[in-house]
Amino acid sequence: MSSIVITLPDGSQKPVEAGTRPIDVAQSISPRLADAAIAAKVDGELVDLNRPIDKDASVQILTAKDPESLYIYRHSTAHLLAAAVLELYPETKLGIGPPIDNGFYYDFDRAVPFTPDDLEKIEKKMWEIQARKLPYERVYTRKEDGLKKYADAWMKCELIDEKADEIFSEYTLGPHFIDFCRGPHLPDTSKIKAFRLLSIAGAYWKGSEKNKQLQRIYGTAFFTPKELDAHLKQIEEAKKRDHRKLGKDLDLFSIQELAGPGLIFFHPKGGIIRKQLEDWMRDQYLRRGYSLVYTPHVARFDLWKTSGHANFYAANMFTRMELDDAEYQLKPMNCPFHILIYKDKQHSYRDLPVRLGELGTVYRYERSGVLNGLFRVRGFTQDDAHIFCTPEQIEDEIVNCLQFAVDTLTTFGFDKYEAELSTWDNGLSGKYDGAPEQWKVAENALQHATERLNIKVKVMPDEAAFYGPKIDVKLVDAIGRPWQLSTVQFDFTLPRRFELEYIGEDGKAHQPLMVHRALYGSIERFFGILIEHYAGAFPVWLSPVQAIVLPITDRQTEYARAIRKQLDDAGIRATVDERSEKVNLKIRDAQMQKIPYMLVVGDREQQNGCVAVRQRKHGDQGVKPLPDCIAAIRALIDSKAVAD
Repeated sequence: MSSIVITLPDGSQKPVEAGTRPIDVAQSISPRLADAAIAAKVDGELVDLNRPIDKDASVQILTAKDPESLYIYRHSTAHLLAAAVLELYPETKLGIGPPIDNGFYYDFDRAVPFTPDDLEKIEKKMWEIQARKLPYERVYTRKEDGLKKYADAWMKCELIDEKADEIFSEYTLGPHFIDFCRGPHLPDTSKIKAFRLLSIAGAYWKGSEKNKQLQRIYGTAFFTPKELDAHLKQIEEAKKRDHRKLGKDLDLFSIQELAGPGLIFFHPKGGIIRKQLEDWMRDQYLRRGYSLVYTPHVARFDLWKTSGHANFYAANMFTRMELDDAEYQLKPMNCPFHILIYKDKQHSYRDLPVRLGELGTVYRYERSGVLNGLFRVRGFTQDDAHIFCTPEQIEDEIVNCLQFAVDTLTTFGFDKYEAELSTWDNGLSGKYDGAPEQWKVAENALQHATERLNIKVKVMPDEAAFYGPKIDVKLVDAIGRPWQLSTVQFDFTLPRRFELEYIGEDGKAHQPLMVHRALYGSIERFFGILIEHYAGAFPVWLSPVQAIVLPITDRQTEYARAIRKQLDDAGIRATVDERSEKVNLKIRDAQMQKIPYMLVVGDREQQNGCVAVRQRKHGDQGVKPLPDCIAAIRALIDSKAVAD
């Protein structure tokens, strides 16, 4: 056989025979590496360990340490799930079964609904198949033959018709399972060591309500049982923190069926928290050189034609309204409105940067199947800002935006975060707007800004928005979950579409650079994240009720009211529980409502002008003079302390 040369990640080269497989390469390096191998990269392409290499190539053996490996592992576990379902319920038709961020799922078309008992049977069958050490075998099929072979499998035919090349790959797993799939996969089922099926849900084919509803089985998989157990504990903790349940229990918000899905009603307590979020952000705008603006909720459809949203964002926009003079559209974005404010007068380079900030409510059509409490809604308020500046100013502006993002996170108690820099493909695909020199300036500004702030950033090639590169900041919450939050995005498109200008030092017109920037992302989503991060026990400064006075008997009611008056005068949100109930029940109810401070008053406290202080986290704090208690609570509020 002919000889080829493979190049390893350390730069060393190995002559091998053509047809050598990555698993053979791994074995030649170390039996331990071969045992740990999950898949391989050949010239940057993910491939199975058994795929022959027929030409000179760079080869990297992937193990559990490589981030791509977990997706391959979970994808293979999804196929294991489907194989088990087909063994148990052979009449079932297969949809798709991809890996996702925290596990995998598979969609099935079956007349009889799956039950929780079925999940147990399926999981047991998966372990049986796993123990057989069945190989994941890649086979090739002609498109024409595939469509004939799967004539009675409607979903498979649709996928092959839409996505398959003239010769496409499929994977088999045992005698019953074969599916159209590009792979790669594990060598065999024995590599799968830890998985769990989690839930059953309805899911429309291809995510459209116009299509048939399928049954989706969710699961998760990890390389070790220890990792799986940790994840399952996180899931249980997340259930306790579910913002939808806590939002109802704490009377923070609701979604009213009569009004429609995805539209949030903030109740009085939720309204207090929202006010704190908005007040803090607006104060920060003014301190950091932003100008506050307010814009309409609706505009002529012509505006969205100019901005381009009418074309590339139409599916996410609400139905247009016919009014006297034109068609109007609820706004899905604030940016065109801020552009109109900028464009309303001529700007000199001396005026720049112009920073326009708004807490602007936008409306986007989301399919009912993806709506999720405060996290995915149809009407939401963005802390939106747009910066118009010169090329010389851009790096400092990006630094300021990123520092603002970090300050926002730390203020609200998030001390861990991750950052991602999404770049373009150097114009190879033609799918990105803007000239190469613009992308170079923008990407360099983003990269240098992270370096100046010592922010570790992960570069995401070919993940930019079509209109420019961006930095996304993901916070990590109290139970270790990442959440996409702040974003800083360049835009090369809108300044050109709206013909924005400023007069430079040379007296000529120039196009300003434009940056989109949101830190909360949306008030609604950020509020939901806060609920789950704190499990509803908000820091004192955010708590809708910061203190509750609990009279032991009716004799102390007037004294309790007087205490509340002093708390109110000190700017502390307080209430009195005047119910004729035992004080232990009042304490329990206040604890359930996550109120930070419970001030118990009986005859002795009334006689001495004191209060018995109980803190929701630390319990009994003893009897204290009221002024001392007020000062302590006030200090927590003023410092915006995130811990009690």
